[in-house]
Order: sequence, then structure tokens, then C-alpha cells
Amino acid sequence: NILVIGCGGAGLRAAIEAKLNGLQVTVLGKRNKNDAHTVLAAGGINAAFGNVDPEDNWEHHFIDTYLEGYGLGDPEQIEIMTKESPFYVKEIDQWGADFKKLENNKFDQRYFGAHKFRRTCYSGDYTGQSILNALLRKTKLLNIPIYDSEYVSDLFVKNNICFGAMSLNIFTGERTAHLADAVIICTGGHTRIWKNSSSRKNENTGDGYHLGLKAGCELSDMEMVQFHPTGMVLPKELSGTLVTEAVRGEGGILLNSQGQRFMANYDSKRLELSTRDRVAMANYNEIIEGRGTDNGGVFLDISHKSKDFIIEKIPKIYRQFMEHSLIDISKNPMEVCPTAHYSMGGIKVNPSDHSTRIKGLFAAGEVASGLHGANRLGGNSLAEILIFGSHSGKSASKFSKSLSSQMRSNKIISLAHEYLNSSISKGEENVYLLKSELRDIMWKYCGVIRNEINLNKGLEKLNQLEKLLPAIDVRLENNNQNDLINKLDLHSSLVTAKVTILSALERKESRGSHQRSDFKETKDDYKLNINAKIEDNKFIIKKSIPKKMKNELISLLERYERAEEGANKLIE
Repeated sequence: NILVIGCGGAGLRAAIEAKLNGLQVTVLGKRNKNDAHTVLAAGGINAAFGNVDPEDNWEHHFIDTYLEGYGLGDPEQIEIMTKESPFYVKEIDQWGADFKKLENNKFDQRYFGAHKFRRTCYSGDYTGQSILNALLRKTKLLNIPIYDSEYVSDLFVKNNICFGAMSLNIFTGERTAHLADAVIICTGGHTRIWKNSSSRKNENTGDGYHLGLKAGCELSDMEMVQFHPTGMVLPKELSGTLVTEAVRGEGGILLNSQGQRFMANYDSKRLELSTRDRVAMANYNEIIEGRGTDNGGVFLDISHKSKDFIIEKIPKIYRQFMEHSLIDISKNPMEVCPTAHYSMGGIKVNPSDHSTRIKGLFAAGEVASGLHGANRLGGNSLAEILIFGSHSGKSASKFSKSLSSQMRSNKIISLAHEYLNSSISKGEENVYLLKSELRDIMWKYCGVIRNEINLNKGLEKLNQLEKLLPAIDVRLENNNQNDLINKLDLHSSLVTAKVTILSALERKESRGSHQRSDFKETKDDYKLNINAKIEDNKFIIKKSIPKKMKNELISLLERYERAEEGANKLIE
């Protein structure tokens, strides 16, 4: 049997694949299955159909993804994604995602930043929700059990073999030791640990990375965190809430407080459709150099388009600003600023089957590293969860069928109980205040632009925060588990925050989403992955050279570069 941790898109697709391969499968999630983080992926899913721009194909999609990831992405993983995404987009549409169609009944496709062609398929600006709904219908059809009130606190690992996990019911506190032949982690990233974040409370706290580290996995490129250029500024309680790239894809423009369309100064060719890291840097620079709004943002304006167009193309964003800010975006601009949005690093996996260095343990979706490199292209994450969710489900099933006997260990299960028992404490510290302090530390010292002095200060402050963990007051009266779960989350967030800062210190250059004011250049000798693991309760940080690219992919990139040089000479 297979255990899947996480009931978002990657977890559900993994579970479906395992079930279709004849295995019993159980899904654990810590938030309502209808409201997993996948619903926030609004703008679309990439597949090189060439429906709107016939020149497009998987090779162009590969080039865009690899080059805009600044050469850090795993070529094999990128190749799999770009070749297979048309199949999985068709499949999920048949399962009920209901993407927008052209008159010839082929998928409509829109521009997303840094794509040469229109290759993003979509359902208005609620694509993630439509995909999640389709996956939930399929899991129901297959009778796959989903328990979406379970917090997973530990994996069971002995002799480098994973045989299950410990979970805690978030309402009752009841513990369950889940025994499994294989476990698939699909828990998302760690972007909630920044003050401005597009994630919501109690999601993307880094718990999947913490589980992986404790199990013996390596994490890779944890410093590569994408700051989406456009998060809401007001109201304060929704600060950081995502304003989808679809707004810019459909013609939205960025203006500073002086009314200048400033992207011309940062990327005169692609303007607002530049890569996310460049647009985020541009927005950040305009704000810190005094050309931002009074509320600390810049303006995103689509009011030059008709109201009917806006309501057809980006209905959710129209409602979002009307309901929460009383702003009609067909008449007035939105105020936006960068927001921590996506973890491009994560658990190191084998590119094809998404296995980890622990036997029987797999990872898929945002929690896994390798696909995006130093910068994620919008629309690739929804393709990733479907494709590699499926691959991990297939691989876990194959592993399960290969077993002649199953590992079990009462001692390991007892240790998981001990971790929970030791987390219940009486003390003076308030976990909510400490979580808020952690988010402030990461935003101030490891934000959009970094340097060695600030990173070291941030590390020092995290170490001070960590010393307060045993003094956190955890009350479990009347079956209230909130204090305990928040403490577990804080512990995971502290661990992943430290790994992120240590990795950022190690990368002494600026590349993609990792920007350092003390090392502004991108250096060839840092075309490396920064890997982290825990040994003897200490972090070990090492560099490794990305895997060598296949000859046919090398020649593909060379052909592209020659064509670009020729085009540039013609322009000159």
C-alpha cells in the first residue's frame, strides 16, 4: 500500500496513479481537500500545443524553461515536463478541468512572462481550482480515501528504508501510525515563512522539507525562492495575496508613483512579460528608491481594457479587489508589491521517477527540486504537479510490488511519539508571536535582495528564536491542538529558514531569484546546485555540478543561440 502526504494537485495525481496501478492508497492532508494550495495557481498550465502560435513545440518550451532557470534546472526533468505536458493537459481537461477552447475546439492559449509563444492553457483566472476539482472528482470515482485533518509529524525510516509516517489529527489530537510500502511527500514549499507571502496561514511552512531532512534526504537550491512581482498591498490582512500573472499576460502595465511605465528601464524588449525575477526586482527597486506608492507598492493597471474583457479574462482578480479593497480595476489601478511565492529548491529527487536517497520515499510538486532552477516560469508548476505526481505514483507502485517483505520497527514509531510528547510544554513564550517574528526576520534579512551582513544577522536571530522553542506554552485543553501544531510548524519553519540562509550565504553571486547586493554578477563557476543535509544534528552544505545534458539537447540549445545571434545582427 502507498501513503501520500499532501492533498493538493501533486498528491492527488500521485494517489490516482498508484490506484490505477492496482495499489491501495491513502492520502493525508492538513487542510480542507477542496482548498489545497493548488487553488492559488490561477493563471494557467503550460503545454506546447501550438494552437495559437503554430511555431511552438516542446523544444521551445524546453529552451525557455532551461535558460530562464539560469542553467540550474535538471535537463532530464525539464525534457520530461515539456514533452509530456500536452498529454496531461488533455487528460485533466477530459477529467473535467474545462479549459477555455477556441472555435475549432482546441485549447486557447495565453502569454505568460518569458515564454516566446502563447502556450498557457487556462480556465479564466482560476485554473488551479478547476484542476483540483477535476482531481477530486477522479479520486472520488476511484474510492481513494482522503483524510484532510491530519498533520504528519514524522516519517518512519530504518536502515535507509521508509515504511510509513506518524500523523496527528488537528482537531482531536488522536495519533495514527500509518504503515506503508512507500511514501510520497507532496507537501508544498516554505514561502509562508516570509512576511509578505502569497500563501495563506498554516500552509507552505516548510514541514515537508523538515520531514525530508529528518528522514535523511538532501535538499537542493533552497536559496532559490521566487518572489512573485505582484502581491496585494492593501488591506493589510491580505498583504501578499497573489495578483496573478494573467493580469500582465492580458495586457496589464506597471507604473510607478510618477506615472512612468518603468519596465522599459529593466527589460525594454519584454516589458511586463519579462521573467518573474526581473519584474520583482524592478518593482522592489522602484519602491526602495522612492518611486513607489505611499503604501509601499507600485501600480498595476489594466483599466485601458474594457470591463467585459476584464471580467471574461480575469474574473477572480476583478472580484478580489472589488470585495476586499472596494476598487473597480476596470477604472482604477491596483497597488502591488513583491511577495514570496514559490520554492524552487526542495528535496533532491531522481528526475524520472522522483525517488529520494531513502528507499521507498518519493517526492513530487513544489516540495521537490530540479525542474525550475533559479527561476520558475509561470504556468510550469501546474504541469509539474500533474506530470511528476503521476511519475511518483507509478514509481512508488513499482517499488511496492517489488517488495518481498516489509520493514517495521516499534522503536522508530516510539521515537515519533517521543517527538510529539516533548513538544507539549508549559512556558512563557507565545507561538503566534514567534511565528510572526520569524516571518519578519526572513523578510528583512533574506528577502528580495540579500547580502552577507544581513544573512548572518538573520541566522543569528533564527538561532536566538530556536532557543525559545522549549519555552513555548502549549495548552491542549478541550481538544485544542492549535498550540501544538503551530509549535511543530514553527520548528519546521526554523529548520528550513536556516537551510535557506546557509544556502544563500554559500551562493556568492546573483542568479535568477537569488539576488545579492554584495555579489551582483552571475558567475560561471557558480553554475552549481547548493545541497544541504543534516548529519549529527548539524547542517552540511555542499555544492554539486548539475547533471550533464544529453548531446541532442546541447545541439538544440546551440541551434537556438545561433538563431538568436542571427536575429540580433539583423536588428542591428
